[in-house]
Amino acid sequence: SSKVRNVEVQSADGVAVLEDCIGFSLTKTISKVEEKLKKGVLPDCQDDDIIPRVGNEMGAEAQIRLLKAKLRVMQEDLANIVFECRKKDDENQNLETRLKDAEEENSRLQRTISLQQSQTEKYKMLSQEANKKTEVLQQEITALEKVLR
Repeated sequence: SSKVRNVEVQSADGVAVLEDCIGFSLTKTISKVEEKLKKGVLPDCQDDDIIPRVGNEMGAEAQIRLLKAKLRVMQEDLANIVFECRKKDDENQNLETRLKDAEEENSRLQRTISLQQSQTEKYKMLSQEANKKTEVLQQEITALEKVLR
């Protein structure tokens, strides 16, 4: 069975912040990046598209606002994805329950089929015995009719 990870979404300054059970904190990560930006240390990745080329001409505060805006969008996307994952987990749990019920029903029906097959075999044998007795009795009737004529 699948286990749902313990994931909590908290709000910080009107922004959803995802904190996972493994100790990742988006708030701490943002704080570290902001500290580096304040010290004038920009990230090494010049070729990524986090800040467009025009961003290099912006001031540090404008870049921070831009990054925060992008972060909010990503956090909303993340919150939507977490919601969808939880929904899928619930759906999977429901389907697993239905599967278990269907397997139990299948097992019960297999037992019923087995019992009915053994009863069918029993009745076939009784029918064959009755047919043999009927033949013997029919032969006796024929013999008695010959005697009576």
